[in-house]
Amino acid sequence: MSASSRASAPPRVLTVAGSDSGGGAGIQADLKTMLALGVHGMSVLTAVTAQNSLGVQGAWELPVEAVRAQYRSVVHDIGVDAVKTGMLSSAELVETVAELIGGTAVPSVVDPVGVSKHGDSLLAASALDSVRTKLLPVATVATPNLDEVAQLTGVEVESEDGMRRAAAAVLAYGPTWVLIKGGHLSGDAVDFLTDGSQEHWLRAPRFDNRHTHGTGCTLASAIASGLAKGQSVPEAVTAAKEYVTGAIAAGFALGGGIGPVDHGWRFGTGGA
Repeated sequence: MSASSRASAPPRVLTVAGSDSGGGAGIQADLKTMLALGVHGMSVLTAVTAQNSLGVQGAWELPVEAVRAQYRSVVHDIGVDAVKTGMLSSAELVETVAELIGGTAVPSVVDPVGVSKHGDSLLAASALDSVRTKLLPVATVATPNLDEVAQLTGVEVESEDGMRRAAAAVLAYGPTWVLIKGGHLSGDAVDFLTDGSQEHWLRAPRFDNRHTHGTGCTLASAIASGLAKGQSVPEAVTAAKEYVTGAIAAGFALGGGIGPVDHGWRFGTGGA
């Protein structure tokens, strides 16, 4: 690529995640989010799932060498301005990706995916320790939901009051920032962002819409997109929260179960 064409290219974001054949979450949601937010999305596929609005019917992990080759292929030629991780189903994959991210001097957003929206496990129990000790320490921002917080730290959060304690427990593993997603609580959709000193509470109305497949992937990808544009972590998270709130509000029915959020809600290109 020439210097002139590189100068005109948008910021580059790499997602390292699994494929969702139904298009609501995973790599597919990540790339849709990145397009909507004006960055160039690139992908490292870690697993293939047979997945639809009803759940995950099957999952097949890619070999570590395939994941490593994809990552190096993209980074060494095209370059990258931010990295986002999603489904990493085994300890070996987690450790490989952590090593790759640790050697890439750009911001990283770690979405420690444990279960799907339908309750299907996407992370082997044996991989939890690798997430704690290898992946979280290289994260610029970790974005666990309350179930993932409990999985990783044992801290059960039942109200907003517990979110500070949850954040401290996750920060103890080494990420620079943590965003505790409180979407599973009642009332407003409240998230808590902190680096251990700064605190930011992000609130949004809760919509009466069950079509929320892909929210976690979408939020993490939106944060990575903001970081790739040069935004600070609080700026990127605030903008990402606004984007995902609109996407949830416009989520639409697809299939017989939980439909996806509308990644193109700002452009009227989704199902709303």
